[in-house]
Amino acid sequence: MAIFLTKDSKVIVQGMTGAEGMKHTRRMLAAGTDVVGGVNPRKAGTQVDFDGRTVPVFGSVPEAMDTTGADVSVLFVPPPHAKAAVTEAADAGIPLAVVITEGIPVHDAVAFQAYARARATRIIGPNCPGLISPGQSNAGIIPADITKPGRIGLVSKSGTLTYQLMYELRDIGFSTCVGIGGDPVIGTTHIDALAAFEADPDTDLIVMIGEIGGDAEERAARYIADRVTKPVVGYIAGFTAPEGRTMGHAGAIVSGSSGTAAAKKAALEAAGVSVGATPTETAGLALTLLAAPPGNPA
Repeated sequence: MAIFLTKDSKVIVQGMTGAEGMKHTRRMLAAGTDVVGGVNPRKAGTQVDFDGRTVPVFGSVPEAMDTTGADVSVLFVPPPHAKAAVTEAADAGIPLAVVITEGIPVHDAVAFQAYARARATRIIGPNCPGLISPGQSNAGIIPADITKPGRIGLVSKSGTLTYQLMYELRDIGFSTCVGIGGDPVIGTTHIDALAAFEADPDTDLIVMIGEIGGDAEERAARYIADRVTKPVVGYIAGFTAPEGRTMGHAGAIVSGSSGTAAAKKAALEAAGVSVGATPTETAGLALTLLAAPPGNPA
């Protein structure tokens, strides 16, 4: 199994015919993703050849879904048009929309997140690398060749750290890796992914990557304490961030002691999460926990 994305997922790409859409559609296809169509009203009725795989272009998301049975959309749409693109996907009833676009205005993100939620469309992102269930499907920009299928679930605010932990733990492999994005307003949260991994019988351990700013990790810690029975390993980016300086994602805003790496680490450890000081140490903690006998955590 996997969460949110499987080998049976049928993927369309909004913005497929743009430079980024073309590049990453080719990579998704090479990873085994069943990309069944692109969406561009100005190129409707055309086809694009990707190394021998012909992908049709549709004029709208409803048309693409009706024709192909698509249940996932990946959006490579410029920021000014992202709100309209997500709204169209939600109106069409797409179950999952993966919004890769960076630089979307916060007021647009607030609006389309609420709109999609009311229509039962799960949003991943925006400003995220997407998600991958290795050996099954890849929706977004995560490199598919740095890990393999396995029994670790990964949820991360940071794209770069997603890739690093995937590589560090490549010998074990992953059920699904989800990059949720680091903007102030996102769709799928740490808690959403934790709940899904807890319910997935093929995920034995969860790696959660957070960063300074906000209180998402503290809320996740409370959820882990109350609801998660599987071992969780964590890492918080930003321990060395200079005090009083805005860094990283737009969501990495620290107010007083709230949102600091130390506060997040303390909250997670209080919930029983093993927190690494570096990504490499975090991977080592995961390996140790996976090697421990059942019922006898290391």
